[in-house]
Amino acid sequence: MSGAVEARAVARLRAEGFTGPYACAVVTGTGLGAVAALLTGARSLAYAGIPGFPAPGVSGHGGRLHAGRLAGRPVLVLEGRAHAYERGEAAAMRVPLAALAALGVERLLLTNASGSLMPEAGPGRLVLVSDHINLSGLNPLVGEGSEARFVPMNDAYDPALRARLAAAAAACGVPLAEGVYAWFSGPSFETPAEVRMAGRLGADLVGMSTVPEVILARFLGLPVAAVSVVTNWAAGIAGGAPHHAETQATARGAADDLARLIRAFVAALPDGAEP
Repeated sequence: MSGAVEARAVARLRAEGFTGPYACAVVTGTGLGAVAALLTGARSLAYAGIPGFPAPGVSGHGGRLHAGRLAGRPVLVLEGRAHAYERGEAAAMRVPLAALAALGVERLLLTNASGSLMPEAGPGRLVLVSDHINLSGLNPLVGEGSEARFVPMNDAYDPALRARLAAAAAACGVPLAEGVYAWFSGPSFETPAEVRMAGRLGADLVGMSTVPEVILARFLGLPVAAVSVVTNWAAGIAGGAPHHAETQATARGAADDLARLIRAFVAALPDGAEP
């Protein structure tokens, strides 16, 4: 069934002029939809008009797909995502990501809002995700029948893309830390005890998204990287007591740094399929 929906989504997008290939696609997290404003000559389509694209149910996620040019390169921006906690579906973003792969997207860059356990990376800072810990108990490939479901997760966050993001950050003067992201299912924020546990397991960041999309991207053969915007201290860290309004406000404040980083990253991408 999902294959038929994916085919209908791709057909709809091609009919609307989303023809590809694209040098990169960017998925924006909470409060980060302004990244779409970077595009020139953009065309847009609401998720509601694309078969299988889920309507985001969280404020700060616009629910629109944009295509245009950034630094002279063809780029897609997915303004917002659906989260597993909205309907209990870890594979909520499967159809959108499968459509990206079918349209010839060469690389996927995920962004998110997160809570930090890192003393050197507090609210407003950007962090390059090096790896993740899945603490949700969920996986978007549950129920997949093919042998492709056994996805290797070594270097899930593509080393070449991470190196390019680090170089882009240095070139444009945006401080960029690096750390491990722990995925909690949400929608409630983590408790201080859960944050302490995550830290002991090796986490530097906590959040409620991204990991299922990374698993799906690897399943689909898409090289993927992720950048977190730290919007708050994780619960119990430096007095952190996170709430959604803080997440949105801090994300908007960091949007300029994220935009500079993405522009520099895209401008330096090679032609062709090389990561």
